[in-house]
Amino acid sequence: MKAAVALDFGRLSVEDLTLEAPRAGEVLVKMAATGVCHSDLSVLHGAVPMPLPMVLGHEGAGVVQAIGAGVAGVAPGDHVVLSFIPACGHCHFCDHHEPHLCVAGSPDGRMPDDTNRLRLGSQEVRAMAMLGCMAEYAVVPAMSLLRIDRSIPLDRAALVGCGVMTGVGAVVHTAKVRPGATVAVFGCGGVGLSAIQGARLVGAKRIIAVDMLDSKLEYARHFGATHTVNAAEDPVEAVKQLAGGWGVDYSFEVTGKTSVMTQAYAATRRGGTVCVIGIGHYTESFPLNACGFAPEGKTVVGCMYGNANFKTDMPDLLELYLAKRLDLDAMITRTYGIDEAPRAFDDLQAGLNARGVIVF
Repeated sequence: MKAAVALDFGRLSVEDLTLEAPRAGEVLVKMAATGVCHSDLSVLHGAVPMPLPMVLGHEGAGVVQAIGAGVAGVAPGDHVVLSFIPACGHCHFCDHHEPHLCVAGSPDGRMPDDTNRLRLGSQEVRAMAMLGCMAEYAVVPAMSLLRIDRSIPLDRAALVGCGVMTGVGAVVHTAKVRPGATVAVFGCGGVGLSAIQGARLVGAKRIIAVDMLDSKLEYARHFGATHTVNAAEDPVEAVKQLAGGWGVDYSFEVTGKTSVMTQAYAATRRGGTVCVIGIGHYTESFPLNACGFAPEGKTVVGCMYGNANFKTDMPDLLELYLAKRLDLDAMITRTYGIDEAPRAFDDLQAGLNARGVIVF
């Protein structure tokens, strides 16, 4: 089968791999679509360190082909969305109603039994987030997928496996934005645009989109931004003025750049909430002033997967899509074949898409 493989840092190649059959607790999925996310790029470039070679892809949907021993709840022919964070149901965090922090995932791309299912010739290949769904087929843990209604287009459904879940969840679950609040979103890629949709869904009165690219700001207006700021100007001062001079009630940082985290913090009013979604380089830190931090009374919170429980939140998001309250159609601005994966990553870096999707 064909797959997009990070052979080394900065070196992406479409390769023919062999894939083993699913073992106990695992499911074979024929992939229909997988989103091209900045986290894939971070792995490829080493900003998020993972052992290579590795099949990229962690936002996907497809059709079940076979199941391993002990798997219940899905059967061949079922349509499923994959989740890059599993929900094992019995670790400390799952037991404490925080499945978005489940520790059953594998940071090194191996399956839960510490083995691999993928090979390039005789060389073992790992799977990003135990999924590696930037491939024609994927063997994934049963705890990392959810069966969905067959009426939902799989390319749309794929988006809730990462970007949409994270962006909407950051607003609804992590920051808990109140109706009538002022919101700024720094970075208008797939996750940022989903955060804008989340802010619209909860009734924020002013939604300010900030980005360097006018094309991204145009996307932001479509998805619900009431105001836009090109970050080439002074975004902090511009956001403050649009929020009455004090700053916004809630800011969301979605780029992973420490300079933008600093901007998002500065553009938030005293007592406001700064939600950091973007994942930066592992060697960098986000500075806070030791004298001013306490008096300003701001809350700084990290967001992992929108603090979501994918088993309940995925169906809710898809219901919102079917009700035409959540726009997944316009999120997909270009599709690619698997052989075009390198082009998809080039377009991601250039900021050309709301979301690029590889379809099979």
